[in-house]
Amino acid sequence: MRQDLYQGHDYYLMDEWLTEEHKLIRETARAWVKREVSPIIEKAWEDGIFPRHLIAGLAEIGGFGPYIPVEYGGAGLDQIAYGLIMQELERCDSGLRSTSSVQSSLVMYPIWKYGNEEQRRKYLPKLATGEWIGCFGLTEPDFGSNPGGMVTNFKDMGDHYLLNGAKLWISNAPFAQLAVVWAKSEEGRIHGLIVERGMEGFTTPTMHGKWSLRASDTGELIFDNVRVPKENLLPNKSGLGAPLGCLDSARYGIAWGAIGAALDCYDVALRYAKERIQFDRPIGGFQLQQKKLAEMITEITKAQLLTYRLGQLRNEGRATSAQISLSKRNNVNMAINIAREARQILGGMGITNEYPLMRHMCNLESVITYEGTHDVHLLITGKDVTGLDAFK
Repeated sequence: MRQDLYQGHDYYLMDEWLTEEHKLIRETARAWVKREVSPIIEKAWEDGIFPRHLIAGLAEIGGFGPYIPVEYGGAGLDQIAYGLIMQELERCDSGLRSTSSVQSSLVMYPIWKYGNEEQRRKYLPKLATGEWIGCFGLTEPDFGSNPGGMVTNFKDMGDHYLLNGAKLWISNAPFAQLAVVWAKSEEGRIHGLIVERGMEGFTTPTMHGKWSLRASDTGELIFDNVRVPKENLLPNKSGLGAPLGCLDSARYGIAWGAIGAALDCYDVALRYAKERIQFDRPIGGFQLQQKKLAEMITEITKAQLLTYRLGQLRNEGRATSAQISLSKRNNVNMAINIAREARQILGGMGITNEYPLMRHMCNLESVITYEGTHDVHLLITGKDVTGLDAFK
């Protein structure tokens, strides 16, 4: 079992910008990850299971809705604190961060922002403690990058809604107690519905065969004439902008999380390069290895600066969707390239489960695709800077 020796890397002394609360939150998350998750994550990934016993610990460190107001069970933290938690979780494993960020940004966020007071008080406290786990139903078998084409729909039956359709690639689905589901009304307008496990006609089959995010449970959501109470409709926002607003929050968390994966890969490669002896000297003394390591810390530092500024803008309510897209795309691409370079520094040892590099690399192949693909985020930036829409 590999000992988790990670301490952090801050080349531009950005910790000086963090508050003491920020540092405490980060250190609490890091200590929990080292103690509870690092010793078991390789086996969980190989076995293809999410260790559900970690849910209580995730809640305790603020992993579920840290920015949700205290009155609803959250910690009332700012966006930088949320980002730091996501970074520490993904430093261990992208699937672990996925479980947390789905709960926070794709389930709790829409209930908080788009729900009414009764919905907030009914669901948010249970989600904050991990008593209930939620999932987010937007992607469909035939509609991923074009969510507006969804076919999942609901009809007004007088005293309830009748929901039909299917969602695919849904994190947390196999064991979630509720799903925030996006579906079209009879008028073609997209609305959010809270669907609870146990509603007749609602099933969540598990997806198998993944070579990525194996320590995260992924499934489908099937709706076969599901009777949804009318009070479960999220009343305060509709249209495609509603789910996209949730994705902004989640993508922001991913931008921080990807830095964590990159930091872990860099940390492993740096330690190995100092210890591995070839030709009577550490390989870290050779120019090509130093080039790799220097470029890694350069790209990580650039991503840290980018994301910290984005966190400031989020705190001020000024971050745009396009700015979030740029950060998500840049940071995940940075992380996956660093994972590949780090694997090369370790040579053959880099492909073994003694080190986390191949696991990070495989996980990041999902992260670079989900919640907006690498290419789609590029086009979002292109549209923002030119004013011309390449999607139409």
